[in-house]
Amino acid sequence: MRWRLIRRRLSISSPRMAVRSHLPWPLRWAVAALMLGFSAALALWAFEFGRNIAGLSQGGRQSGEQLALLRQQLDDAKHERDAAQAVSNSADSLLKAERVTQQRLAEQVKSLETENLALKDDLGFFERLLPASGSGLSVRGLQVETSAPGQLRFQLLIMQQGGRNQPEFKGRVELLLSGVRDGRPWADTVPHFTQPLAFKQYRRVEGQVSLPANSTVKQVQVRVLDEVGQVRAGQVQPM
Repeated sequence: MRWRLIRRRLSISSPRMAVRSHLPWPLRWAVAALMLGFSAALALWAFEFGRNIAGLSQGGRQSGEQLALLRQQLDDAKHERDAAQAVSNSADSLLKAERVTQQRLAEQVKSLETENLALKDDLGFFERLLPASGSGLSVRGLQVETSAPGQLRFQLLIMQQGGRNQPEFKGRVELLLSGVRDGRPWADTVPHFTQPLAFKQYRRVEGQVSLPANSTVKQVQVRVLDEVGQVRAGQVQPM
């Protein structure tokens, strides 16, 4: 019986035994903390060693300096852009003002050219009409034309010859028409046009009259009368 008990204890089927060292819990935590600290220090050292080998530490400083330089250059470029934009806006405003001024000057030049042509026409008209010598009142340069159906346009020059010391003439000018109306001879009994006059040297008269219906003008007569109604000058223009 005893032999069986001894053999059971020595055989494989005997119960297992575990040998464990008994350490207090604070000591275990201290050992674990030391191991973690050592591992962290080792990892930090490996990281720094790798950065030094790769040159990343110096490159990081250089990158920071380059970044600061690029930011400064960007700020300078922004200031230059703002200054250029201000100059461009001023130049655009000046250009617009210059264009408006040029347009106004062009309009003034065109107006002056038109006025100059009109003055040249008047000068030529006066030069053709001015007599070499003489005295008294005269009608010169009577021109008549049909401006539209049933409309007659005319212009003339009334001159008082004898120098600048002539007294002022006061009176009126009348325009009378004659021709054919409804197939029969016709002549004005009442002037078609009347205008008061007051001048010393000359007076230009122009106007437009409406013709009677179914009439054809064959002759235009101009009369200049003084204040008492006496005819002082006149001219007849056939059509």
